[in-house]
Amino acid sequence: QVQLVESGGGLVQAGDSLRLSCAASGDTMYISAMAWYRQSLAKARELVASITSGGSTNYADSVKGRFTISRDNAKNTLSLQMRSLKPEDTARYYCKAEYTTWRVSENYWGQGTQVTVSS
Repeated sequence: QVQLVESGGGLVQAGDSLRLSCAASGDTMYISAMAWYRQSLAKARELVASITSGGSTNYADSVKGRFTISRDNAKNTLSLQMRSLKPEDTARYYCKAEYTTWRVSENYWGQGTQVTVSS
């Protein structure tokens, strides 16, 4: 099993930057891809960015060029650098880890961290 704890959220103004972190613990050797998702009151949970164990990344069109996802496998951390934040980025941000062994494949989620961007 894996435990994920997000941090770094807060209240910022439009145009500001913020860096989110996700610390993984437990059986981290079985984590493959990781991702950031977000959910607001008006929308369903959506993918923000993902990264494979090898470092390949994928971004939602709405954040391309503004957000950067990265991971430190040695420290078991996932990060999301967010720049030029917009009010529409306001949401609760969740870290997800794909956990894969020879007999099970499942996803683990953190509790989330709130990001609020004021105009």
